[in-house]
Amino acid sequence: MATEASQGAPAGPPGGAGERRLRIAGLHHLTLICSDLERSVAFYRDLLGMRLVKQTRNFDDPEARHLYLGDSEGAPGTVVSLLEYPRMDPGRAGVGSTHHFALCVESEDELHGWRAYLQSRGVGCTEVLDRTYFKSIYLRDPDGHVVEIATRGPGFTVDEPVEDLGRRVIDPR
Repeated sequence: MATEASQGAPAGPPGGAGERRLRIAGLHHLTLICSDLERSVAFYRDLLGMRLVKQTRNFDDPEARHLYLGDSEGAPGTVVSLLEYPRMDPGRAGVGSTHHFALCVESEDELHGWRAYLQSRGVGCTEVLDRTYFKSIYLRDPDGHVVEIATRGPGFTVDEPVEDLGRRVIDPR
């Protein structure tokens, strides 16, 4: 599913016309604060099957351990990094915080497989939910981060053509 920007075609600035030379190519990685790296690595590597691709110290805080997990090569867009702060107070949801992040699977069959696998390991998760543009399940990691596992499709063009995306409010129900 290539976009104009990913195909190298000029993309206009938000809300306007014309060429835009600076473009966001996609999500590179996300970083989570955790209280116990071993416990979090057990969740993301051992349970979810991500590969530990890098162990470092935080560039901004050399006292903090910083681990990166992703696909087999650690490709941008697959990476979840973990910063360990064992004595930090638990976070609270609110403005300025992140509600959840979503990991992608290719099909609904694979999503159902993940749900069965998680349940067989005693990991609570939601039923498979139909979000119109994808189907997904939700669970929490050991520090309480909400993790969504979502299918790639059917995609945002299921109810409008690509040239109309974002132009109007759609109630997906």
